[in-house]
This record gives sequence, structure tokens and C-alpha cells, in this order.
Amino acid sequence: MPINIAIAEDNSFALTALLERLKTYPEIDVKYTAQNGLQLLQKLNRNNNIDLVLMDIDMPEMNGVQATAEVKTRYPQIKVLMLTMFDDEELLFKAVMAGASGYLLKEDNASQIFLAITDTVAGGAAMSPAIAMKTLNLIRQPLAKDKKQEDFGLTDREIELLHQLKNGLTYEEIASNLHISYHTVRKHIENIYRKLQVNNKVEAVKKASDNRIV
Repeated sequence: MPINIAIAEDNSFALTALLERLKTYPEIDVKYTAQNGLQLLQKLNRNNNIDLVLMDIDMPEMNGVQATAEVKTRYPQIKVLMLTMFDDEELLFKAVMAGASGYLLKEDNASQIFLAITDTVAGGAAMSPAIAMKTLNLIRQPLAKDKKQEDFGLTDREIELLHQLKNGLTYEEIASNLHISYHTVRKHIENIYRKLQVNNKVEAVKKASDNRIV
């Protein structure tokens, strides 16, 4: 029997990339997609024969945490896997408290996402290694309050690239979407890392998110 899933993702590029990764697995049947939590709930009202929802956290109208709480209240049998590019401790805590069964980064590859889906439907709790570490940190220390926001002097183009990174797109996909070369993307990313004083994509997106840049 196939695993019936729904996807809630407001970014068309990220959604396309995710569908592309999943299409090689005939065991996964994507019944429908939604652009926000409200639209997801409307579609579930018409067809709730869904085993699992892949849920983006950052969506308009109704975000992923709110939508997860509603899904688990109305359809407790449906599993929810949060899918995001940033690993904010407070959002992690809220998502788990809302009823999420797992938490993945959008940069996870197709096999990692597939295994997370199958494990979760079987009763497991899937988490990316980076998320698992954040969970431990969350247990060890209280949530940070009133995070200081900073201006890092990012250009409009660099912020645009950060939005693309936040949605889990590869450098090749970003180059295609923005009609620039792969080399230009890498140069922009290097500048972003330097300005934000970070070493990888996850750190860059998290720092930008913490400071409400993206």
C-alpha cells in the first residue's frame, strides 16, 4: 500500500524541488499540496485519507505550527513532519508541542526524506542530526529571550539568495531561478557567509531568520 501524503509549502521553487526528490519513490503518493495552513485544512476537510503531512513552518495566513495543532486536533491519526531550512530552538519546541512527529531540514536529500516519512508512518520520530543536537541544547538550557537584531549590510540580491536557501534549494536551482551563473551564486554565498560570520547554509539562514532578514 502506498503512503498517502500532503505537502504544505508556500514557496513554489521549494515545492518543485521537494516533489522532484520524492517522485523516484513509487511508495509515496502525493495526494495534494497547499500553499498555507488554511488551504491545507480545507483540502483535508474534503479528503483526509492522508497518512502524513510534510509541513513547512514559515507560511502566510496560517503557519506550520498553528496548522500542525489544528491537524492533530481534527485528525489525530495523521502524522506531521516539519520541513524547514532554519533550526530555531523556540520553533522546534512549539512544533513538537503542537504534535509534530519529526523535524527535517529542507536541505536533507531525497533518501533522508523518504526514510523519515516511512519511519514516521511506522511510529518513529524522525529528526535530522542537526535538529537532534538542537533538541539536546533545548533540554539543557532555557530558550533565549529577546534576541538582539542586527543589520549585516546585506544587499537585496544577497537577501534574495538567502530566501532561496531558506527554502532548501541547491546552488544549481538558485542559479536557474535567478538567471545567473553557478559561479555568481557561489560568490554571493561567500559574501553572505563573510557578512554574517557563519560557515554553512544552516547557520546563515538561522542567523538571518533570528534577525528577521528573511
